[in-house]
Amino acid sequence: MFDTICAIATPLSAGSIGIIRISGEKSFEIISKIFNKPIKAGMINHGWILDNKNGEKLDEVVILPFKNPKSFTGEDVVEIQTHGSPVIIREILQLVLENGAKLAHRGEFTKRAFLNHKIDLSQAEAVLDLINAKTSKTASLAANNLSGTLKNEINSMREKLIEILAKITASLDFPEDVAEVEYTEILSVLDYTALRINQILKNARHHNILREGIQIAIAGCPNVGKSSLFNALLNIQRAIVTDIAGTTRDTISENIDIEGISATLTDTAGIRDGDIDKVEKIGVENSKSVIDNSDIILCLFDGSKGLQNEDTEVFQVSETPKSRLYVETKQDITNKIQNTQDFNAGYTPENPIIISSKTMYGIENLKKAIFNEIIGSNVENSGFLTNQRHQEALRKALKHIEIAKNAAEQEELQDLISIDIKSALLSLGEISGEVVNDEVLDRIFDSFCIGK
Repeated sequence: MFDTICAIATPLSAGSIGIIRISGEKSFEIISKIFNKPIKAGMINHGWILDNKNGEKLDEVVILPFKNPKSFTGEDVVEIQTHGSPVIIREILQLVLENGAKLAHRGEFTKRAFLNHKIDLSQAEAVLDLINAKTSKTASLAANNLSGTLKNEINSMREKLIEILAKITASLDFPEDVAEVEYTEILSVLDYTALRINQILKNARHHNILREGIQIAIAGCPNVGKSSLFNALLNIQRAIVTDIAGTTRDTISENIDIEGISATLTDTAGIRDGDIDKVEKIGVENSKSVIDNSDIILCLFDGSKGLQNEDTEVFQVSETPKSRLYVETKQDITNKIQNTQDFNAGYTPENPIIISSKTMYGIENLKKAIFNEIIGSNVENSGFLTNQRHQEALRKALKHIEIAKNAAEQEELQDLISIDIKSALLSLGEISGEVVNDEVLDRIFDSFCIGK
């Protein structure tokens, strides 16, 4: 039997509404002690929270009571909607604690929903992905996971494997009554499962980038247009732009959405040697650090001057392999026109993306080039997200499927084939949470905020 838990479910800051959530066997008992009216489950209840020590009114509230199992956690749940004063919210939370509830741990409400079979583990993780989503595309895919898209995909594979395993087991247990399963039938199921897992894993890198985002550094010599491009991509005047070399003394970062991918875009100080002051020197060192830790470098050079030796030296600052896009700036001065065939040839120093931050020429082409450079052209629209835990489980399942396939192709003993099919099922069960240990659960739900 679980304790009755409570927590603040909204940000603890001034706002129109604050929500306190209670879940557990004593939820209705606790609210009846501090609410001035009898409550009715499944209905909106309006009234006052009272301090049951002195009867003092604390706040006018709305109570939403949910009777188990018709609640998020599968338990009796009560939500108290208060006015959004942090003082009031804390006072009511303290009152709930004094009347028998315990403060919830991180993610404990969602964990109880999983343990009470209201959602599977992939759906529980989707709650966190939805909360942390930085773009509408990521939020949409996380919502699909929450609605059960990934769950249904995994269950579809498991059902086919369970069905063929049942046939193999029946033929082994009752050889006189049940004919041996045709190897072609076994291979058909294994081929389907391997193909589907490979299709999902093909998108693994894309999914990880969607969930975690990317780091983009704008690099180049002073006055090539880095800050102008930074402002153009953000569509705001965020960085100071002048024709004075060394205007940007430090790195500036902002988050942007590029084709549904969350990107941290960093404008770096122009890198140059020679007679520079101490402050600019620190900025240059910071720029080198940012470039070294980025996923992709936008290598800018001044189109009115052409590619110079010092430009090339700056582009090679990072000694680690990096994705690089070469960008020729100031098209408003050079009037060069980008040949659409150039988009199929990559973006090299000899074949750069041509842009003007002043007129916005080529900016959309640059965004598409960044997307293609990071994601590549092999992405399929899966309709759901996977995380690294899912991907590792899928790789383990695929390994056992491949072993079983090789055995079936050689028409080896079917009881040996069944062992690897069972192992594949266990691996797939890790995704849904049917096969999971406490350590994994703790690691997942410790990532949640308190109150969710």
